[in-house]
Amino acid sequence: MAVSIYTSGTEKKSILLVAVISAFLTPFMGSAINIALPAIGKEFESSAILLSWIATAYLLSSAVFLVPFGRLADIYGRKKIFLSGMVIFTTASLLSAFSTGISTLLVFRIFQGMGSSMIFATGLAIVSSVFPPEERGRAFGLTIASVYIGLSIGPFAGGLMTEYLGWRSIFIFTVLLGITGIVFLVHKIKGEWAESKGESFDLAGSVIYGVSLFLLIFGLSRLPSSEGFVCLVAGMTGIVIFIFYEMRISYPVMQLSLFRNRPVFAWSNVAALINYSATFAVGFIISLYLQYVKEFTPRDAGFVLVSQPLIMAMVSPIAGRLSDRYEPRLLATMGMAVTTIGLFMIVFINNMSILSLILTLILLGIGFGLFSSPNSNAIMSAVDKKYYGIASGTMGTMRLLGQMFSMGIVMLILSVFIGREPVTEENTYLFVNSIRVTFLLFSLLCFAGIFASMARGNIRIHKQ
Repeated sequence: MAVSIYTSGTEKKSILLVAVISAFLTPFMGSAINIALPAIGKEFESSAILLSWIATAYLLSSAVFLVPFGRLADIYGRKKIFLSGMVIFTTASLLSAFSTGISTLLVFRIFQGMGSSMIFATGLAIVSSVFPPEERGRAFGLTIASVYIGLSIGPFAGGLMTEYLGWRSIFIFTVLLGITGIVFLVHKIKGEWAESKGESFDLAGSVIYGVSLFLLIFGLSRLPSSEGFVCLVAGMTGIVIFIFYEMRISYPVMQLSLFRNRPVFAWSNVAALINYSATFAVGFIISLYLQYVKEFTPRDAGFVLVSQPLIMAMVSPIAGRLSDRYEPRLLATMGMAVTTIGLFMIVFINNMSILSLILTLILLGIGFGLFSSPNSNAIMSAVDKKYYGIASGTMGTMRLLGQMFSMGIVMLILSVFIGREPVTEENTYLFVNSIRVTFLLFSLLCFAGIFASMARGNIRIHKQ
């Protein structure tokens, strides 16, 4: 059970502030690095495929460790795991700033992903532990808004820092933010939450899960080679083994019964997986398009990309508050539909002006903002308190899996159109065609997500 429960307004605000700071860190890093990728590629002489691994290695590491750390947090204490994650993430950021090559940068990004998984496995779980259902949507809205603020500032700040200070300055800035969060966490948060204290940890299931995920994502990145197909099949086989194993033990690392017995939880997670699969790579692709095709500077590309997450940050808290009063299903489905329209519009990017592209990114921002907070509220409100860590970890896993699948789709299409060559003036038209095919697939995927979002049924969380 929890060692200490915060109930006062001041203590709630302190916890929410720490959650907001930590939620800002990782998306800021991700969106800022997207802008810096061409500069990193130039310094290390890397292809577009290899550059995509700077994002994918981080995501893969986060996904592999997120569910196990969510379970460990429920057993040993969410604050302990949260603090450890902040320390690991900040240390890895510092080491990344002094990378001597693409290989060392990828290694440090893996450790960044591990720290990020510890943060995201516990952040929303801690918020859920102290905020009652009628206040949870607003708290989630503010936390998720900080994610979008990080995404908003990332392209702008990343572009400026890359152009004037070099790409390594992005990691240094993240270190300063991380240290601030750590100091505040140590001094302001004194309690602990461990509703599953005394239960055993499923190490074998965690290993099967991690290896299977790695094989899935690595296999996806190697398609259409035979090696890619072999890894993909091995990964899917591993997931089947994992499911059967988890159903037979007393204390599984992932509570699969939540998917069987709670349709709200199950379909909300499926909707999240689809949404992130269809949307995460948007920033990565548009950043490369603006700099390689339109020949924008990193700063100017950041100005364009900032429009989408800025709108997300404005819409998300409003959607979160509305989800405390109205059906999250309706709000989230509306967001999925708006996102589908925005993604389909980018299929015609070769005929779009920069103003049209910005307006389309704004439309996507509205869709993302409407979807995320209500969907998160639905997931966390569908489980008992002792499963908050698992639910938070599962939700984070859906997000990360979706992000990896999104990047996997991009890598596959890039491999088909331009192979492992850098984007040059000679193959620019192939690169643009790959963007059009990618967004067509994304829009079809998001369209399917509309039905997954509706399938959860009537789920009024808090009745006035």
